[in-house]
Amino acid sequence: MKRDLIFLTGFMASGKSTIGPILANTIGWDFLDLDKVIEEKTNKKIVEIFKEYGEEYFRKLESETLKELTKLSKYVISLGGGTIENEDNLNQMKKSGILVYLETSPEGAYRRLRFKRDRPALLFDDNEPTKEEFLKRINTILNRRLKYYNQADLKINTDNKPVGITVDILVKILRKDFHIEEN
Repeated sequence: MKRDLIFLTGFMASGKSTIGPILANTIGWDFLDLDKVIEEKTNKKIVEIFKEYGEEYFRKLESETLKELTKLSKYVISLGGGTIENEDNLNQMKKSGILVYLETSPEGAYRRLRFKRDRPALLFDDNEPTKEEFLKRINTILNRRLKYYNQADLKINTDNKPVGITVDILVKILRKDFHIEEN
């Protein structure tokens, strides 16, 4: 079984794009952000793709791009928050790599997202949500995705934990349990 890819999944703002490059650098692998690859491929921001073509189109594009990336070797790949909701994507990742769930609580996601103007647009269109609306929406999405997130090979909570500590813990577990060595 090919296991020379590490996929980082988790809710929006769980730390995938921050932890990913640091983890990759620490183990001597390369890093890719699935959303960035899609943006480069289409010359559009994810928010624009959603608005212009809809979620169904985006998810199809996301699946195709993920399939291409699974042919790579020795990469840490951060996924979009909803990539894992597609059963084919989940199976593809489980076959070709180690799936790591960066868990964050609804409160943790709220703290990280509340001042980011681009991301809440994916959750609320252009409306400015109250804290209660924001948390309710986060909970709804998290609850829908939990059954997929729970199929990850490894789960680590990123709430109230410095990035460096999270990466150190991940590296220790990846080396011990998955025999990932530095390049």
